[in-house]
Amino acid sequence: MSRPGAGVLGTYRPGTSPLHRAPAGGKLLGLAGLLLVLAVVRSPLGVAAGAALLAVLAAVARVGVRPLLAQARPLRWVLLVLAAFQVWSAGPVTALVVVGSILVAALLAGLVLLTTPTQALLDALVAGLRPFRRVGVDPERAGLVLALTIRAIPVVSGLAQDVVDARRARGVERSARAFAVPLVIRSVRYADRLGEALAARGVGD
Repeated sequence: MSRPGAGVLGTYRPGTSPLHRAPAGGKLLGLAGLLLVLAVVRSPLGVAAGAALLAVLAAVARVGVRPLLAQARPLRWVLLVLAAFQVWSAGPVTALVVVGSILVAALLAGLVLLTTPTQALLDALVAGLRPFRRVGVDPERAGLVLALTIRAIPVVSGLAQDVVDARRARGVERSARAFAVPLVIRSVRYADRLGEALAARGVGD
């Protein structure tokens, strides 16, 4: 059985810290600014500064180390493969910058999700996009897409864990194909069922 809520990105943890009480829109803007800085300042010093800021914000939020680190769990294999490729192709310093930037960005985003109810984030996104309606942006549709994306993260993570368990039971735990093929098939089936459910409710008409 899937375990969609076990240590995956986006599990809100109620609290009374200043970060919990900060407006969702302000946190989204701050997150966007920090991610932009990480993308522009591509250096070990930039990664270190981002990690230090993350540590300070996590301490202020009092979410705990384990819940915060769990936010990067769905990315662990991707980061390992990316790190190995970067070390081979560009050297360890570049690998540190690339992987470190992605990891810090994921943890910052996870911290926002840990300290902000999902509905508050969706409401802030929809409100922020309303001025762009005149140029063809549909804020409600964008909010729906984000909601479905957030929902899909724990579902796919649960599917991946089920595939890992099944692969281990068959004694082929080192086979990449035995992991990738069933995960893709199950993910496509989930997407098909979700699409049918949305179409039945008239979404997209």
